[in-house]
Amino acid sequence: MADWQTFLDWFMGLGEPYGVNPVIFGSIYVGAVPFFWLAMAWLARNIKRKKPVTGPVLMASACAVSAYVYLIIAGENVPAWVYVFIVAIIVYAIWSTLRKARLKMKQAAETEIQGEMQPKPAADPNLTPKP
Repeated sequence: MADWQTFLDWFMGLGEPYGVNPVIFGSIYVGAVPFFWLAMAWLARNIKRKKPVTGPVLMASACAVSAYVYLIIAGENVPAWVYVFIVAIIVYAIWSTLRKARLKMKQAAETEIQGEMQPKPAADPNLTPKP
């Protein structure tokens, strides 16, 4: 029983330096684990199928930092690496979105150009109305 009390004292003391409720932080942290592994499975599947990996990477990253987002919002004395990691995720999301948008615009422009370059079919004289 003394070991359990020692664990509880240690766990509850974790929130003091950051000014947050350790139960909320721990719940978010542990609650994100299944979603993190789901994102990892999704990532592996997308890699095998040669599909985009942006979605699973962003989901895994969000799960990894979700408890620290709570720490940023409700706490104090947040370690610098937390800010760096969150900024890196945001930059990656913006970069990936812009890259996808540019690719779609390029594909649309190429389709439009190809449509203009193809010869128009000649009108069928049998289909034109006769006076």
